[in-house]
Amino acid sequence: MGILAVLWEKWREFRRDFYKITLAAVITPLMYLIVFGLGIQTTSHGEPYLNFLIPGIVSLSTMTGSFSAVAQNMSVQRLYEKALDQVMVSPTPLWQFILGQVIGGSLRGMYSGGMILLLTLPIRTGLIFNGWSVLIMFLNGTVFATLALVLSFLAKSYTDAPRYTAYIITPMSFLCNTFFSTEQMPMGIRQVVAALPLSQTSDMIRSISAGLGFNSRGIVILLLYLAAFSLISVVFIYKKKNL
Repeated sequence: MGILAVLWEKWREFRRDFYKITLAAVITPLMYLIVFGLGIQTTSHGEPYLNFLIPGIVSLSTMTGSFSAVAQNMSVQRLYEKALDQVMVSPTPLWQFILGQVIGGSLRGMYSGGMILLLTLPIRTGLIFNGWSVLIMFLNGTVFATLALVLSFLAKSYTDAPRYTAYIITPMSFLCNTFFSTEQMPMGIRQVVAALPLSQTSDMIRSISAGLGFNSRGIVILLLYLAAFSLISVVFIYKKKNL
């Protein structure tokens, strides 16, 4: 019931701010598509660059959508509204609260990615998106929603959330196999960037969209990130409860 309560809160927030959330989900990715995909006519790996770009933008949207859905709200609730303190003393198990936040954030990320797919549907690219694509988008969303949860526990003020976006999310947005392949990076840097969760997501979704299947190792890497971030968030929240 605790999970459903959190998801209900997220749903009410989504309904209340539907237009704002939708515009925020599509404007920046749409600008990327117009500037890089339509404004720069080039090829990548022998295919039109737009075929390379769209899966990367979809992956990017699931990351930013899930992260932003959790990071700012949790920071405000913890630091100013003291809503987290109320959860601590309520009969709701803390793991249900954490899981509800992560699932809600991931669903918001999937909505952002789905909007990009809807906008690019009229463009006849021949790209394939199937159930595996949806699963990977959801898993990517859970990873970044959990990361947002961890960073919200570290935040000292409301202004820390935008800083985390600038330090972590923005660099990954441009470097992690979204606008150009990590294969073009120098040795050493390439391996580090390729191991990041967004790089793995972009690679898998791009491979599926080309009809080539995907490497299941990427799923394992995402699950490892999810397990690590989940463990850290559980430690933080139970440590605060025991203070």
